[in-house]
Amino acid sequence: MKSRFGFLAALLIVALAAPLTSFFADEETSGRQDEKRAKISTIATEALHGLLADSSNANSLYENAYGYAVFDNWKFALGVSGGGGTGVAVDKAAGSKTYMKMGTGGVGLGLGGQKYQLVVMMETKEAFDRFVNKGWQADAQGTAAAGKEGVSASSSFHNGIALFQITDKGLMANADVTGTKFWKHKKLN
Repeated sequence: MKSRFGFLAALLIVALAAPLTSFFADEETSGRQDEKRAKISTIATEALHGLLADSSNANSLYENAYGYAVFDNWKFALGVSGGGGTGVAVDKAAGSKTYMKMGTGGVGLGLGGQKYQLVVMMETKEAFDRFVNKGWQADAQGTAAAGKEGVSASSSFHNGIALFQITDKGLMANADVTGTKFWKHKKLN
């Protein structure tokens, strides 16, 4: 009889504790997501401010942009290339943020690794909405990056988009055809 009572008591404790465990797990996950959003936003703000401080052209495009996105990325290449990162798209007028992911892959001649930030400025609401909701870009690319820092930049908007790539760290030499996909971060929005 005692063993049945002990078993039922243990079962009751587990049944009562399970919802609390789930609640605290959700709170912990929510806290981590808040930390991730804060980190992404900080990196984006620092990259954007650095770019605007260093480039009058970027300043001019930023003033005329409806919105922008900043991604913190990495890329590796050894014949084939791949990489990815996270970022945030910001509607300047509303101040709203959409957290996003980026993935890239390609084939061609390439060797090395690179960490960089990508700043994307959207000229119009339509370009911004298209980027946030569809976010697809495919391009041919040739780069050579070495050492600590470098910037490659757009001089104007093309199809409503201007791109700035800020090389942070790494050594990379490549000439490849790269496909890049941007999409909303399901867990952070």
